[in-house]
Amino acid sequence: MQIVHSIAEMRRLRRALPGTLGLVPTMGALHAGHLSLVRAAKQACDHVAVTLFVNPLQFGPKEDFGKYPRTFEQDCALLEAEGVELLFAPAVEEMYPGGAETTVDVPEVGSRLDGASRPGHFRGVSTVVSKLFLIATPDRAYFGQKDAAQVAVLRTMVRDLNFGLELVVCPTVRDADGLAMSSRNRYLSDEERRIALAIPRALASAKAIATQGEWSAPVLEKLLTETLSEVSGLQLDYAAVVDPVSLLPLASVTQGALLAVAAFVGTTRLIDNELLSAEEFTESTTAVLNLAEVLSR
Repeated sequence: MQIVHSIAEMRRLRRALPGTLGLVPTMGALHAGHLSLVRAAKQACDHVAVTLFVNPLQFGPKEDFGKYPRTFEQDCALLEAEGVELLFAPAVEEMYPGGAETTVDVPEVGSRLDGASRPGHFRGVSTVVSKLFLIATPDRAYFGQKDAAQVAVLRTMVRDLNFGLELVVCPTVRDADGLAMSSRNRYLSDEERRIALAIPRALASAKAIATQGEWSAPVLEKLLTETLSEVSGLQLDYAAVVDPVSLLPLASVTQGALLAVAAFVGTTRLIDNELLSAEEFTESTTAVLNLAEVLSR
């Protein structure tokens, strides 16, 4: 695996690669969720590059940029074991040289969910990801479903700025206890982790209730909010049932929906979500109709 720190060298190496390139942008502190993206890229692309950059632009003034976990040597070992060919790990000064003032903003989608809670966050994400796309010129870029709001913002950016790449979204990877994998999970004490498990449980419960016939988005959102607001030690940021593309509120979930939650456990902010597809409701409706047909005989 070649470890590259300069933009010029990354561009030179990219030009020398024949065939397709899959890019996995990360902030390091890698876990099995990141590695699942690497494996998906390896299956579909001729070459795989990973970026490792803790992006200061997406952290607010009171957020955890300074203490965000940095495990460079361990990350390198994991990526080498996965057969990654290129690791682009620039310094902040390389990505944002003195005098840099241009940013990329997706103002509507980027102001919803996490964008509402963390003003400017998605401007930082869009700026750094657009720079990484321009530097590495991948054919496909891989992101996790856990970051559903980020995915919606980046899909809009890719469409609006005509990036010639495919944005691939891979399923959320969970630990055995159900908690969505996150680099920030290492901040949690054992007791805080136990409390945090209320998030995936509430989401799974709401999804099950939806597929069993409760199709009102406001009702499901109220259920999530009330359930998580009652959890001692958990401070709910938001619980929302929205369109997965626009992140706007819905009346009904039968055409598909995103059930999304953000909450603080201790000082750690966690996000998680469940997707509802329109097909799930087609199947459940068919099952109800079939049962009614049987009962009428």
